[in-house]
Amino acid sequence: MAKQAPPTINRPTFEYFTYKGPHRVAVGDLAPAGLPGLVFTPSSGRRLPIVALGHGWLQSADKYADTMRYLASWGIIVVAPNTHRSLFSSHQGLALDLSRALRMVAYGELGGGRVRGDLRRLGVLGHSTGGGAAVLAAAKDEQIRAVVTVTAAETKPSAVAAAGRVEAPSLHLIGAKDDWAESDGALIAQSWGGPAQLRRVKGSGHLGLAEGTSFVNNILGADSDSKVQHATRILASAFFIRHLTDAPQLADQMESKVAGTTLLDPADPDLTPPLDAGDLATAAMI
Repeated sequence: MAKQAPPTINRPTFEYFTYKGPHRVAVGDLAPAGLPGLVFTPSSGRRLPIVALGHGWLQSADKYADTMRYLASWGIIVVAPNTHRSLFSSHQGLALDLSRALRMVAYGELGGGRVRGDLRRLGVLGHSTGGGAAVLAAAKDEQIRAVVTVTAAETKPSAVAAAGRVEAPSLHLIGAKDDWAESDGALIAQSWGGPAQLRRVKGSGHLGLAEGTSFVNNILGADSDSKVQHATRILASAFFIRHLTDAPQLADQMESKVAGTTLLDPADPDLTPPLDAGDLATAAMI
C-alpha cells in the first residue's frame, strides 16, 4: 500500500479547520452584476469551489459575514444573495437566486481576474428558511454537489419533500434549544436521497448562526450564538473542501468529534415527532 502524504496547510486534515485558513480574503458587492448580495473570495486562486449562502427569515446577508470570511479563508468563494427578505418572502425565489448567484460567480472574473470559480464545484449553505431554500435549490440544480443546512426550517414548497430528490452529500446542524424549527432539520436529513450527516449543537437556538442582534431576535426569543457559529465554520469548511475539491485525506474524518456537537442517527424516530397545527403554522411563518 502506498504511503500517504503527511498533512499540510494545502492538504489539511480535519483538525486544521478549527482555525481560519491560509488565504487572505477580499469582500465584494454582487449588485453591479445584477443581484443584490455579497461575495467573499480568497485573494487569488483558480478552479475554486463556490458556495451560495441562503439567509434566514428577515435576515440580511451581512449577518453571516464572519462565517463567509472563514470559509473564504479556506479557498472557497462564498456568495450570498440579499433578496427575498420580506415577512412573507418567496422560499422558491431565494432558492432560484442561490443557483443564479453560483452561475454569476462561476462565469465572472473576480479580483481583476486573479480569482476564478469552478462550475463543477458548487455547493449551498443555508440557515433557517435559507436552509430550506438551499434544499429546494439542490433539488432543482443537479450541478450542486454538496449541501449544508443550519437549524433549517420547513418551506413552501416543502424542503422535506424536496430532500428526497437530492443525491448530493449533505450535513445538517440542528439546535438543541431550537423551539421554532426543532425537528425540521432532522426531517430533512431523514428524507435525504443521498448521504446525510446530522449533528445537534448543544445549547443553540434557531437564530444562532446569524451574527449580531436584530428585532427578529426579540420576536423569536432567540439569540446569536458563538457555539453554533464556530461549529458551522469548522464543519462546513471541512465538508465543502472534502466534497468539492480533491481532498481524499478527509474522507474518513467527517465523523470526528466536534466540541459542543453530538452526531445523531437521522433514522431515530425520537428526533422527528409528528407535527401539530401549531408547528405547521410556525413553519409557514418562518
